[in-house]
Amino acid sequence: MACVDRLAAAGTVRLDELANLARSRAGDRGWKRLLRAVDLADAGAESMPESRLRVRIVLAGITPPVTQFVVERQGRFIARVDLAWPHLRVAVEYDGLWHHDPEQFHRDRRRLNRLLGEDWIVLHVTAKRLHRDFDGFLAELRQALARRPTP
Repeated sequence: MACVDRLAAAGTVRLDELANLARSRAGDRGWKRLLRAVDLADAGAESMPESRLRVRIVLAGITPPVTQFVVERQGRFIARVDLAWPHLRVAVEYDGLWHHDPEQFHRDRRRLNRLLGEDWIVLHVTAKRLHRDFDGFLAELRQALARRPTP
């Protein structure tokens, strides 16, 4: 799945063309799996872990998020978040190893403060959490999404 995201993001493949190819091969081995991968694909994912996180969220029955969403206020840039449900002002950030760099950590906290100042709920996921406590994360995400009234 993450590979399809990367190919789409790089412009190597167009998702509509890949879907048409899968449909044209109906009955061949793997065509349903390819069509499912295309249905779940999103060219906005910037890393394989982000792709995996997004797909697992969707497969858990949660509405697909917007990838790489830019948060603005009156035309002023606030932040860009990995995954978002903009109408609810809920975001999920995947924190890879590079977020442990002291300077990056400082920038991340400034960014988080700006988002909180705009009344966003921001959840963070690490590789360990993604692989060892995904159910716990899903419970937190569902709670965050439920806290916000639908506009």
